Amino acid sequence: MQTSQQTPDDTLEEHEIILGTGMGPLKFGATRDEVRQLMGEPEEIEESDEEDEFEHQAWNYLDQGYSLYFDREDDYRLSCIETDYPAMRLFGESIHGKSVEEIQDLMRRNNVEDPEVEKMDTGEMRLSYEDQMIDLYFDEGELQFVNFGVFIDDDMEVQWPA
Repeated sequence: MQTSQQTPDDTLEEHEIILGTGMGPLKFGATRDEVRQLMGEPEEIEESDEEDEFEHQAWNYLDQGYSLYFDREDDYRLSCIETDYPAMRLFGESIHGKSVEEIQDLMRRNNVEDPEVEKMDTGEMRLSYEDQMIDLYFDEGELQFVNFGVFIDDDMEVQWPA
């Protein structure tokens, strides 16, 4: 039996997206200080514009392929992650570069159905699973990045992971 070598950066759990919970050690509900301890200082911090529906900060770790979002309404706790990290995984499978059909099949096999599909003006495609709070973005038929967040119930209450 042949085993593959893994580099420390490609540990499976570290880059596993857990819907409603976070990614690896990054858990929704974490404070900015907790995130800083895990990730270090962000390369840049963006503040939301006045026109934005929700006031937030986006911490960008461009070299690592992450943007982390903290909403003022939620006491600036981690509520959303956007990543294009090549080793990202979902339901135990590597997903970067997969086709729309492959992602839809993966979601179906894990009882996640009824996506909304939108073709963007720029030519990209967005596959959204609203109940699971995940948007997957494709360019030229391949998954490029994922945006996912903490679950919100029917009463618009945030469901922080335990």
